[in-house]
Amino acid sequence: MSKGYLFLLAITLMILPVKSQAKINIFACEPEWESLVKEIGMDHVKIFLATNAKQDPHYIKARPSLIAKIRKADLLICSGADLESGWLPLLLLKANKNIQPGKTGYFMASDFVDTIGKPISLDRSMGDVHANGNPHIHLNPYNILLVAQELTNRLKNIDPENSYDYQNNYDGFIVKWKRAIDQWEAKAAKLAGIKIISHHKSFSYLFDWLKITEIATLELKPGIAPTSHHLAELLILTKNEKISFIALTPYDPTKISNWMSNKANITTLILPYTVGGNNESYDLFSLFDNMINLMINANKKIK
Repeated sequence: MSKGYLFLLAITLMILPVKSQAKINIFACEPEWESLVKEIGMDHVKIFLATNAKQDPHYIKARPSLIAKIRKADLLICSGADLESGWLPLLLLKANKNIQPGKTGYFMASDFVDTIGKPISLDRSMGDVHANGNPHIHLNPYNILLVAQELTNRLKNIDPENSYDYQNNYDGFIVKWKRAIDQWEAKAAKLAGIKIISHHKSFSYLFDWLKITEIATLELKPGIAPTSHHLAELLILTKNEKISFIALTPYDPTKISNWMSNKANITTLILPYTVGGNNESYDLFSLFDNMINLMINANKKIK
Protein backbone atom coordinates (compact mmCIF):
# COMPACT_ATOMS: atom_id res chain seq x y z
CA MET A 1 0.00 0.00 0.00
CA SER A 2 1.54 3.28 -1.11
CA LYS A 3 2.27 6.20 1.18
CA GLY A 4 0.13 8.41 -1.07
CA TYR A 5 -2.88 6.12 -0.63
CA LEU A 6 -2.44 6.06 3.15
CA PHE A 7 -2.22 9.86 3.16
CA LEU A 8 -5.47 10.19 1.17
CA LEU A 9 -7.20 7.65 3.45
CA ALA A 10 -6.15 9.58 6.54
CA ILE A 11 -7.43 12.84 5.07
CA THR A 12 -10.75 11.20 4.13
CA LEU A 13 -11.27 9.83 7.62
CA MET A 14 -10.55 13.25 9.09
CA ILE A 15 -13.24 14.98 7.08
CA LEU A 16 -15.95 12.30 7.42
CA PRO A 17 -18.70 13.26 9.89
CA VAL A 18 -18.28 11.55 13.23
CA LYS A 19 -21.21 10.88 15.50
CA SER A 20 -21.08 12.57 18.86
CA GLN A 21 -19.99 10.27 21.67
CA ALA A 22 -21.24 12.59 24.43
CA LYS A 23 -24.46 11.42 26.02
CA ILE A 24 -27.33 13.83 26.46
CA ASN A 25 -28.58 14.18 30.03
CA ILE A 26 -32.24 13.34 30.62
CA PHE A 27 -34.17 14.22 33.78
CA ALA A 28 -37.17 11.86 33.92
CA CYS A 29 -39.84 12.60 36.51
CA GLU A 30 -41.42 9.12 36.50
CA PRO A 31 -40.24 5.55 35.74
CA GLU A 32 -42.50 5.11 32.70
CA TRP A 33 -40.73 7.96 30.92
CA GLU A 34 -37.31 6.70 31.90
CA SER A 35 -38.25 3.39 30.28
CA LEU A 36 -39.50 5.07 27.10
CA VAL A 37 -36.37 7.23 26.82
CA LYS A 38 -34.27 4.07 27.07
CA GLU A 39 -36.19 2.56 24.14
CA ILE A 40 -35.61 5.56 21.90
CA GLY A 41 -32.32 6.98 23.17
CA MET A 42 -30.47 3.77 24.02
CA ASP A 43 -26.71 4.37 24.20
CA HIS A 44 -26.95 8.09 23.45
CA VAL A 45 -28.66 9.12 26.68
CA LYS A 46 -27.85 9.28 30.36
CA ILE A 47 -31.00 9.29 32.49
CA PHE A 48 -31.64 10.49 36.01
CA LEU A 49 -34.94 9.34 37.55
CA ALA A 50 -36.54 11.68 40.08
CA THR A 51 -39.03 9.20 41.57
CA ASN A 52 -39.59 5.47 41.87
CA ALA A 53 -42.62 3.21 41.53
CA LYS A 54 -43.20 3.06 45.28
CA GLN A 55 -43.55 6.85 45.55
CA ASP A 56 -46.65 8.90 44.87
CA PRO A 57 -45.50 11.27 42.08
CA HIS A 58 -47.83 13.96 43.41
CA TYR A 59 -45.76 14.35 46.56
CA ILE A 60 -41.98 14.53 46.14
CA LYS A 61 -39.53 16.75 48.02
CA ALA A 62 -37.36 19.04 45.92
CA ARG A 63 -34.15 17.61 47.41
CA PRO A 64 -30.68 19.09 46.75
CA SER A 65 -29.77 15.94 44.79
CA LEU A 66 -32.65 16.64 42.38
CA ILE A 67 -31.54 20.24 41.98
CA ALA A 68 -28.00 19.11 41.13
CA LYS A 69 -29.28 16.75 38.44
CA ILE A 70 -31.81 19.08 36.84
CA ARG A 71 -29.14 21.76 36.42
CA LYS A 72 -27.28 19.42 34.05
CA ALA A 73 -30.32 18.24 32.09
CA ASP A 74 -30.60 18.67 28.32
CA LEU A 75 -34.14 17.29 28.34
CA LEU A 76 -36.82 17.19 31.04
CA ILE A 77 -39.58 14.62 30.55
CA CYS A 78 -42.55 14.44 32.92
CA SER A 79 -46.23 13.49 32.82
CA GLY A 80 -47.44 17.06 33.19
CA ALA A 81 -51.12 17.98 33.62
CA ASP A 82 -50.12 19.26 37.09
CA LEU A 83 -49.03 15.83 38.37
CA GLU A 84 -45.71 17.31 39.46
CA SER A 85 -47.05 20.75 40.37
CA GLY A 86 -46.14 20.36 44.03
CA TRP A 87 -42.40 20.02 43.43
CA LEU A 88 -41.29 20.52 39.81
CA PRO A 89 -41.70 24.34 39.73
CA LEU A 90 -39.25 24.60 42.63
CA LEU A 91 -36.69 22.56 40.72
CA LEU A 92 -37.16 24.59 37.55
CA LEU A 93 -36.17 27.72 39.44
CA LYS A 94 -32.70 26.18 39.69
CA ALA A 95 -32.63 24.52 36.24
CA ASN A 96 -30.84 25.72 33.13
CA LYS A 97 -32.65 27.77 30.49
CA ASN A 98 -32.83 24.91 27.94
CA ILE A 99 -35.46 22.97 29.90
CA GLN A 100 -37.72 25.85 30.88
CA PRO A 101 -41.36 25.93 29.68
CA GLY A 102 -41.52 26.73 25.98
CA LYS A 103 -38.02 25.40 25.28
CA THR A 104 -37.19 22.25 23.28
CA GLY A 105 -35.86 20.57 26.40
CA TYR A 106 -39.14 20.96 28.30
CA PHE A 107 -41.32 17.92 27.59
CA MET A 108 -44.68 17.28 29.29
CA ALA A 109 -46.10 14.03 27.93
CA SER A 110 -49.74 14.94 28.59
CA ASP A 111 -49.42 17.86 26.15
CA PHE A 112 -49.48 15.37 23.27
CA VAL A 113 -52.52 13.26 24.15
CA ASP A 114 -56.20 13.82 24.84
CA THR A 115 -56.53 13.72 28.61
CA ILE A 116 -59.66 12.37 30.25
CA GLY A 117 -61.52 13.68 33.29
CA LYS A 118 -61.17 17.39 32.58
CA PRO A 119 -63.46 19.27 34.99
CA ILE A 120 -66.02 21.68 33.58
CA SER A 121 -65.40 23.97 36.54
CA LEU A 122 -62.82 23.87 39.31
CA ASP A 123 -62.85 24.68 43.03
CA ARG A 124 -61.22 23.34 46.18
CA SER A 125 -64.38 21.48 47.25
CA MET A 126 -63.72 19.00 44.43
CA GLY A 127 -60.49 17.76 46.02
CA ASP A 128 -57.20 17.43 44.14
CA VAL A 129 -58.75 17.58 40.69
CA HIS A 130 -56.34 18.46 37.88
CA ALA A 131 -57.51 21.31 35.68
CA ASN A 132 -55.90 19.74 32.60
CA GLY A 133 -57.40 16.31 33.18
CA ASN A 134 -56.18 13.04 34.64
CA PRO A 135 -52.37 13.04 34.40
CA HIS A 136 -51.79 9.26 34.54
CA ILE A 137 -51.69 9.05 30.76
CA HIS A 138 -49.11 6.26 30.38
CA LEU A 139 -51.67 3.57 31.24
CA ASN A 140 -53.26 3.74 27.83
CA PRO A 141 -50.72 2.22 25.40
CA TYR A 142 -52.04 4.31 22.51
CA ASN A 143 -50.85 7.38 24.41
CA ILE A 144 -47.37 5.88 24.51
CA LEU A 145 -47.38 5.85 20.69
CA LEU A 146 -48.05 9.60 20.59
CA VAL A 147 -45.53 10.46 23.27
CA ALA A 148 -42.83 8.29 21.66
CA GLN A 149 -43.19 10.11 18.35
CA GLU A 150 -42.74 13.54 19.90
CA LEU A 151 -39.94 12.31 22.15
CA THR A 152 -38.06 11.09 19.09
CA ASN A 153 -38.44 14.50 17.46
CA ARG A 154 -37.09 16.21 20.57
CA LEU A 155 -34.07 13.93 20.81
CA LYS A 156 -33.29 14.51 17.13
CA ASN A 157 -33.61 18.25 17.63
CA ILE A 158 -31.34 18.30 20.69
CA ASP A 159 -28.82 15.81 19.28
CA PRO A 160 -29.05 16.00 15.46
CA GLU A 161 -25.81 14.09 14.90
CA ASN A 162 -27.53 10.93 16.15
CA SER A 163 -30.87 11.52 14.42
CA TYR A 164 -30.61 8.34 12.35
CA ASP A 165 -30.21 6.20 15.47
CA TYR A 166 -33.14 7.84 17.26
CA GLN A 167 -35.39 7.33 14.24
CA ASN A 168 -34.27 3.74 13.81
CA ASN A 169 -34.85 3.00 17.50
CA TYR A 170 -38.28 4.61 17.32
CA ASP A 171 -39.28 2.64 14.25
CA GLY A 172 -38.28 -0.62 15.90
CA PHE A 173 -40.06 0.24 19.13
CA ILE A 174 -43.30 1.18 17.36
CA VAL A 175 -43.44 -2.13 15.48
CA LYS A 176 -43.01 -4.08 18.72
CA TRP A 177 -45.40 -1.84 20.66
CA LYS A 178 -48.24 -2.11 18.12
CA ARG A 179 -47.83 -5.88 18.03
CA ALA A 180 -47.97 -5.93 21.83
CA ILE A 181 -51.15 -3.82 21.87
CA ASP A 182 -52.88 -6.35 19.62
CA GLN A 183 -51.84 -9.17 21.95
CA TRP A 184 -52.90 -7.29 25.09
CA GLU A 185 -56.31 -6.42 23.67
CA ALA A 186 -56.96 -10.01 22.62
CA LYS A 187 -55.93 -11.36 26.01
CA ALA A 188 -57.80 -8.75 28.04
CA ALA A 189 -61.05 -8.97 26.06
CA LYS A 190 -62.48 -11.15 28.85
CA LEU A 191 -62.13 -8.19 31.25
CA ALA A 192 -64.48 -5.93 29.27
CA GLY A 193 -67.54 -5.02 31.30
CA ILE A 194 -66.27 -6.04 34.73
CA LYS A 195 -66.79 -3.57 37.60
CA ILE A 196 -64.11 -2.49 40.02
CA ILE A 197 -63.44 -0.03 42.83
CA SER A 198 -60.15 1.87 42.97
CA HIS A 199 -58.47 3.81 45.74
CA HIS A 200 -57.65 6.84 43.55
CA LYS A 201 -58.20 7.46 39.85
CA SER A 202 -54.67 6.29 39.08
CA PHE A 203 -55.75 3.61 36.60
CA SER A 204 -58.54 5.41 34.75
CA TYR A 205 -56.75 5.30 31.39
CA LEU A 206 -56.11 1.57 31.76
CA PHE A 207 -59.73 0.84 32.64
CA ASP A 208 -61.05 3.12 29.91
CA TRP A 209 -58.86 1.37 27.31
CA LEU A 210 -59.95 -2.13 28.38
CA LYS A 211 -63.62 -1.15 28.87
CA ILE A 212 -63.52 -1.91 32.59
CA THR A 213 -66.04 0.05 34.65
CA GLU A 214 -64.52 2.00 37.52
CA ILE A 215 -67.69 2.13 39.57
CA ALA A 216 -66.35 4.08 42.56
CA THR A 217 -63.23 5.16 44.45
CA LEU A 218 -62.40 4.62 48.11
CA GLU A 219 -61.42 8.27 48.31
CA LEU A 220 -64.32 10.58 48.95
CA LYS A 221 -62.86 12.91 46.33
CA PRO A 222 -59.42 12.92 44.70
CA GLY A 223 -56.84 13.20 47.46
CA ILE A 224 -59.49 13.31 50.22
CA ALA A 225 -59.82 10.40 52.67
CA PRO A 226 -63.21 8.66 52.84
CA THR A 227 -65.77 9.48 55.52
CA SER A 228 -67.69 6.80 57.41
CA HIS A 229 -70.79 7.78 55.43
CA HIS A 230 -68.94 7.30 52.13
CA LEU A 231 -67.71 3.86 53.18
CA ALA A 232 -71.20 2.87 54.27
CA GLU A 233 -72.50 3.83 50.83
CA LEU A 234 -69.75 1.79 49.19
CA LEU A 235 -70.70 -1.26 51.26
CA ILE A 236 -74.28 -0.97 50.03
CA LEU A 237 -72.94 -0.63 46.49
CA THR A 238 -70.93 -3.85 46.81
CA LYS A 239 -74.08 -5.73 47.79
CA ASN A 240 -75.92 -4.55 44.70
CA GLU A 241 -73.06 -4.83 42.20
CA LYS A 242 -70.66 -7.63 41.32
CA ILE A 243 -67.23 -6.10 42.03
CA SER A 244 -64.20 -7.94 40.69
CA PHE A 245 -61.52 -6.27 42.82
CA ILE A 246 -60.33 -3.14 44.58
CA ALA A 247 -57.39 -1.63 42.66
CA LEU A 248 -54.46 0.04 44.42
CA THR A 249 -51.04 1.33 43.47
CA PRO A 250 -47.98 0.16 45.46
CA TYR A 251 -47.95 3.50 47.31
CA ASP A 252 -51.63 3.74 48.24
CA PRO A 253 -52.50 3.21 51.93
CA THR A 254 -54.03 -0.23 52.53
CA LYS A 255 -55.95 0.25 55.78
CA ILE A 256 -59.25 1.29 54.18
CA SER A 257 -59.00 -1.14 51.26
CA ASN A 258 -58.31 -4.04 53.63
CA TRP A 259 -61.32 -3.04 55.73
CA MET A 260 -63.53 -2.89 52.65
CA SER A 261 -62.12 -6.16 51.37
CA ASN A 262 -62.97 -7.95 54.60
CA LYS A 263 -66.43 -6.40 54.95
CA ALA A 264 -67.50 -6.98 51.34
CA ASN A 265 -65.41 -10.08 50.60
CA ILE A 266 -63.70 -8.44 47.60
CA THR A 267 -60.12 -9.03 46.52
CA THR A 268 -57.66 -6.18 47.03
CA LEU A 269 -55.39 -6.02 44.00
CA ILE A 270 -52.15 -4.05 43.99
CA LEU A 271 -51.31 -3.24 40.39
CA PRO A 272 -47.74 -2.06 39.68
CA TYR A 273 -48.93 1.25 38.14
CA THR A 274 -45.54 1.98 36.59
CA VAL A 275 -42.23 0.36 35.70
CA GLY A 276 -40.66 -1.11 38.83
CA GLY A 277 -43.96 -1.43 40.69
CA ASN A 278 -43.18 -5.11 41.22
CA ASN A 279 -40.47 -7.55 40.17
CA GLU A 280 -42.36 -8.56 37.03
CA SER A 281 -42.73 -5.00 35.68
CA TYR A 282 -39.21 -4.09 34.60
CA ASP A 283 -40.05 -2.15 31.41
CA LEU A 284 -43.11 -0.79 29.63
CA PHE A 285 -43.87 -4.08 27.87
CA SER A 286 -43.73 -6.19 31.02
CA LEU A 287 -45.72 -3.54 32.92
CA PHE A 288 -48.78 -4.04 30.71
CA ASP A 289 -48.24 -7.80 30.55
CA ASN A 290 -48.22 -8.00 34.34
CA MET A 291 -51.17 -5.68 34.97
CA ILE A 292 -53.39 -7.62 32.58
CA ASN A 293 -52.35 -10.97 34.05
CA LEU A 294 -53.02 -9.75 37.59
CA MET A 295 -56.48 -8.47 36.67
CA ILE A 296 -57.43 -11.67 34.85
CA ASN A 297 -56.33 -13.79 37.82
CA ALA A 298 -58.17 -11.55 40.30
CA ASN A 299 -61.34 -11.70 38.20
CA LYS A 300 -61.23 -15.50 38.13
CA LYS A 301 -61.60 -15.58 41.92
CA ILE A 302 -65.15 -14.24 41.78
CA LYS A 303 -66.41 -16.80 39.28
